[in-house]
Amino acid sequence: QVQLVESGGGLVQPGGSLRLSCAASGSIRSINAMGWYRQAPGKQRELVATITSGGNPNYADSAKGRFTISRDNAKNTIYLQMNSLKPEDTAVYYCNADVWRYFSPTYSFYWGQGTQVTVSS
Repeated sequence: QVQLVESGGGLVQPGGSLRLSCAASGSIRSINAMGWYRQAPGKQRELVATITSGGNPNYADSAKGRFTISRDNAKNTIYLQMNSLKPEDTAVYYCNADVWRYFSPTYSFYWGQGTQVTVSS
């Protein structure tokens, strides 16, 4: 099995910063892309940022210039540094990874359990 565990969420004032972490563990042979998604109440889950195994990032327009995704392949961990947070960034943030498990013929997507980010004064 594969587990993705997020951490770092919380309550922050507008303009503040948070750093999210997501660590993948389990029967992992290789990880392709990893990413962050978020879901606000009453809305669909949306992409925030992704990063390839080579470290190439991709951002949603809402994240560009404020969020930075990074990756530590040795730890199977990604990070999301979020600056200049706005109330509209309030959501549950989910980690996603494209994982090749041992004894599996192909890659499969896995999700973390999510971490709440609330931006409010």
